[in-house]
Amino acid sequence: MERWRGYQAAPGGWGRSAVTIGVFDGVHRGHQAIIGHLVKRAKDLGVRSVVMSFDPHPSEVVRPGSHPAILTEPQRKAELIEALGVDVLCVVPFTQDFSRLSADEFVHDALVESLHAALVVVGENFRFGHKAAGDVPLLERLGRTFGFAVEGAPLVAADDTVFSSTYIRSCIDAGDVRAAAAALGRDHRLEGIVIRGDQRGREIGFPTANLAVHKYAAIPADGIYAGWLVRRGERLRAAISIGTNPTFSGRERRVEAYILDFDGDIYGERVSLDFVERLRDMLKFDGVEPLVAQMAEDVAQTRTVLAE
Repeated sequence: MERWRGYQAAPGGWGRSAVTIGVFDGVHRGHQAIIGHLVKRAKDLGVRSVVMSFDPHPSEVVRPGSHPAILTEPQRKAELIEALGVDVLCVVPFTQDFSRLSADEFVHDALVESLHAALVVVGENFRFGHKAAGDVPLLERLGRTFGFAVEGAPLVAADDTVFSSTYIRSCIDAGDVRAAAAALGRDHRLEGIVIRGDQRGREIGFPTANLAVHKYAAIPADGIYAGWLVRRGERLRAAISIGTNPTFSGRERRVEAYILDFDGDIYGERVSLDFVERLRDMLKFDGVEPLVAQMAEDVAQTRTVLAE
């Protein structure tokens, strides 16, 4: 898959293409349906498939301070999109100037002049242009003017719940990582660098890997989770703790994982945590002994959950 920074990066002699447009945070089951349809139709037409995304998130530019939690970091998102068979990922720098382009200007500049779109595939709730004034009917009218077809992809839902990035963020925020995984089509993942913590876990027999994560990362609700630590492509069973360590009067919210049956040094490494199930709330214990007893139970539960 080719990766472009901006649609102006389309090479000379670029032929016609099939395009879809969106932030695609999470590359969830709804996104997968749209991109999958795009790839199929591009092959039918004998043209290249292009996914147009944006960086940074448009919300942060249009309404500074409103950046939503990130479900997938840029590299992970690109890998997931590539796995769907896309030919080109075009990441457009979302600036104030770009945000002021009218719907007509965006279509002319990006889809017609740069990408030579023969087909545009979008979700039925797609909006575009300055102040999100453009919708699918307008896109269809512009398509008739400029000579490209528009196909709307139906939204993906289960039990009357439409899968969207907003819905998945709400699941993660509530600690419902199973519901998030059902909408994502895979476990929710956090990525980060392993840093040194207070070393308390090592002192009580449960050394943990503390992760420094992206400031906008979608971190699940405080609690204990069963999951996987992914390191150099290897999946290791892990009991994951998110919270402030109230037993030790902690104040800083942390993400840390006890890796089962592992005795190695991974400080400074970039690893991932895949969340499978929430085991319990974050609790304050009266001392170290009841905490250690509960942690032993958490590890046993983690083994059971991951064995399933």
